[in-house]
Amino acid sequence: MTRRTGRHGHTNFCARDHRCNLGEHRSAEIVVDLPGHARAVLVRVRASDGREHAEIRVRVALADVDPAARRQLGTLLADLRELVTHAAVTRRPRPGRAAA
Repeated sequence: MTRRTGRHGHTNFCARDHRCNLGEHRSAEIVVDLPGHARAVLVRVRASDGREHAEIRVRVALADVDPAARRQLGTLLADLRELVTHAAVTRRPRPGRAAA
């Protein structure tokens, strides 16, 4: 992961277009699309305070019957919790700062 900035303070990953606003720099969207099943969109963001994070939007098709949809939601929440916990724990702190 690079924190270098190019011309005009843009990061190397910055899309350099309308996605940048309010001091943030945003990458182009990375899309994972499983037509009829799921879609995920990831954007890398460098906030005005210099911290970087990922924004992820996920849409998953649910079953037509409630018990199956509830099982899907339970699985989705459990897996998301594991994923977010793993990513947050393995994040390296910025030099001179403690991990959040």
